[in-house]
Amino acid sequence: MANHKSALKRIRSNEAKRLTNKYQHKTTRNAIKKLRELTDKKEAELFFPSVISMLDKLAKKNVIHANKASNLKSGLAKHVAAL
Repeated sequence: MANHKSALKRIRSNEAKRLTNKYQHKTTRNAIKKLRELTDKKEAELFFPSVISMLDKLAKKNVIHANKASNLKSGLAKHVAAL
């Protein structure tokens, strides 16, 4: 591995970003699971926008692909509507 000052800084910043992305991705996955487990329509409708927002943020930062975010949002919308 290179010992350039900028390369060492890049290693540090990449690790910090990796941990942040990992945390946000896991939090979003847990929120999706929680939304899918809900059986009360009112509660699901209140929780739905926050999950959509989380997915949009992940897609914007390229943590997940934009199409994957769209597919997940669509599926969750169908789930909430079917309650």
